Order: sequence, then structure tokens, then C-alpha cells
Amino acid sequence: MVADSKNPAKLTFGDQEIDLPVYSPVLGPDVLDIRKLYAQGDVFTFDPGFTSTASCESAITFIDGDKGELLYRGYPIDQLAENSHFIEVCYLLLYGELPTPAQLDEFEPRVTRHTMLHEQMHNFFSGFRRDAHPMAIITGVMGALSSFYHDSTDVNDPWQREVASIRMIAKMPTIAAWAYKYSIGQPFVYPRNELDYASNFLHMCFAVPAEEYNVDPIVARAMDRIFTLHADHEQNASTSTVRLAGSSGANPFACIAAGIACLWGPAHGGANEAALNMLREIGTVDRIPEFIERAKDKNDPFRLMGFGHRVYKNFDPRAKVMKESADEVLGLLGIENNPTLQVAIELERIALTDPYFIDRKLYPNVDFYSGIILDAIGFPTSMFTPIFALARTVGWIAQWKEMIADPTQKIGRPRQLYTGAKHRDYLDIENR
Repeated sequence: MVADSKNPAKLTFGDQEIDLPVYSPVLGPDVLDIRKLYAQGDVFTFDPGFTSTASCESAITFIDGDKGELLYRGYPIDQLAENSHFIEVCYLLLYGELPTPAQLDEFEPRVTRHTMLHEQMHNFFSGFRRDAHPMAIITGVMGALSSFYHDSTDVNDPWQREVASIRMIAKMPTIAAWAYKYSIGQPFVYPRNELDYASNFLHMCFAVPAEEYNVDPIVARAMDRIFTLHADHEQNASTSTVRLAGSSGANPFACIAAGIACLWGPAHGGANEAALNMLREIGTVDRIPEFIERAKDKNDPFRLMGFGHRVYKNFDPRAKVMKESADEVLGLLGIENNPTLQVAIELERIALTDPYFIDRKLYPNVDFYSGIILDAIGFPTSMFTPIFALARTVGWIAQWKEMIADPTQKIGRPRQLYTGAKHRDYLDIENR
């Protein structure tokens, strides 16, 4: 345990008294160590959703929801989004420090050289129904990578873990772009290694063989920021899924596929899609007051999506940066003929000025702005979560590598509060 030890806490129940070690992390609240609780006291803790339980020790990402703070390896997210770029952030998450110029010059080509997919993987895409959801495709294809790259599936070999990490970061844009192309019936576009990470992804999504496609640098910058802002977010559901799968010794491709599957849930990765669907439900600016009143009515099931956050009790730090990009992209692409984006701009203005929203800290969050940007660029809502998965892959990998290297890590085995039938004997069917 790296964190500082403090005087132990005493837990008293019945006629038992147990000392529980207490640790002070670098940032955040103190932590009670309950690992010996069952052995010493024959009791479990009960914590649905593990919202009060630290499942691991990590040095990657820190969130302070009350302050509205998100740090990658100690660096504030707004500074990274403003001054850095996604490949540099990947290096930071994977290795703990920002790269030197020489390190970045070595790392970036390593990623670039792995952007191609094995040609036989065409067969995987063509095996899906033409109307398959892109998330279904990328979940399956990511898991299938383990059948092509046997030289990087041994989790006990540090070099194989490294090779697998680079491969997944490099190939996810190609997988996601091809899933999109397959869903709209267009031919696959191969990666272009002279383009940066975000531009290459956009090119594979929107280029066609019949004509030249040039990526606008403002759009590419906005996409790069989306990747950076979604790269990691502490021990959320999908990250915990990756760690849990990894604790069994599963190969890295299977672990990341598990994370993608978890992210698919609408309560997790589908938030920006839900926000955009809400904007479309509102339809036009003149209907906004009606929906504002519905949102304020406790008896109305309607909820404003994309406002407030479960973790952040203040302004989502990622949203501040995303708003800048949204303004730039909308300024470039225009909103005059897009009623959905017109609704978004007006709803944002109201949320930032209406006392109802301000008092409850219902600020527009990162999902609100990212949905606006992706819609303006031309992505259908079905691609929002795949893009989220693309960005989060590096965070999952960093968390997975940290978990594998942790000597205290055990296979995940949550306990339960059993409420079923007591012991009973089997009855033959004629006696029931």
C-alpha cells in the first residue's frame, strides 16, 4: 500500500472489536482497509454498486466531484485538452509521465504502424447483418483480435502486454470507422499513416473512393479533444469490468471487449446519444419552455438529459473545454438549417441563466456538448458510443496494465447479502 497509514479505526459489533487499518491517499478521503474483516469478524460489508468501496489502488486518474476536478496522472484535464493532444495523453496514461520530444517521436510511429487490420477481418464485418449496431460490431471484432495476434495474449509477459496495448490503441479507430462504413453500406477506407490520430479516424469515416476528402483542422481538433476528455474516468462501470475480467487472467483483447460491452449500456456510454435524442424530441426552439416546465414538474417522467452529473456536483470540468469546441465547430459548420442544434444552443443559454438549473447545479455536461459536436460533424447517434469506446480504450488499457502489475491484486469475487430460501431437501415430483 503506497498511501500513508494512520491510526486504525475500531469496529465494534456484538462482543467483537476489530482494528481496521486506515490509509490516507495522495488525494481524496481516507480509506478503511476491510480485507481482513471476514477472516477476523465473520462478516461482510454491504455496498450495492460499490459506491463506497475502493476496489483497487490506482495512480492513474483522480476525480473530485465537489470541486469539479479531473486529473490524469495529476494533470488537470482542461490543461491537457487545451495544450496537449490525444497521442501525448495516451503516453501519459500508459507510462505515468508526459513524453519528452524523443519519447513522443518514438511512441507515435509505434501506434501508427499498427493501424491496419488483418485483411481476413473483412470477413468478420461481412458476417454481421447490414443493420447491425456499430457497438455490436466493435465488441465482436475487438474480442476476435485475440484469434489473430497470438503473440500478444500472454498477460504474464510484459512485452506481450505492451504490444497488445499499442495494437488496440492503434486499431480501434479503424475498427470503429469500418463499423460505421459497414452500417451505411460504403466501402472501407484504409488508414493513412501521414494523418494524425483524430484526422485519420475522420478520414476513414467520411472519405469515399470517388472523390478527395480533406479533414478540416477545426473538426479534427474537436475530435481530438473528445478523445482526450473521454480517455479515462477512474473506476467507472466499464473500467471496473475490464479490471474484473483481467483479474481472471483473460487475454487483453477479451478484457477490452468486456469493457466495450459494458459501455454499451445507456446508463453509461449512451448518455450523449440520450441527450441528442432529447433535443430531437423537443424539436424546435419554440417548444423549449414546455419541456422546461415538464422538467421542473416532479410528477412528470420527462428528464433533461445532458445536464448535471452523478459524480460532479459542480460544473463538469470536461464540459468547459467541450463548450469551446462546440462553439468552434458550430461556427464552422453553421446551425441555421439544423433545428436540433438551434434547440441545443437555446437550451444551453437557459440552463446557464435559469435559477432552477443554477441552484441544483444542473449545468450542461460533457455528454451534452459532445453529442452536439458529433451530430454537427455528421455522425449518426449510433456512432456516439463507439467513439466513446475508441477514446476510452487507452484508459482501460492503462487500468488493466496497472492491475496486472499490482502484486496485491486477486481475482475479483464480490460477496452477497443472501435473501433466498434456507436449506431445504429435494422432494420427488409426485410429492410436490
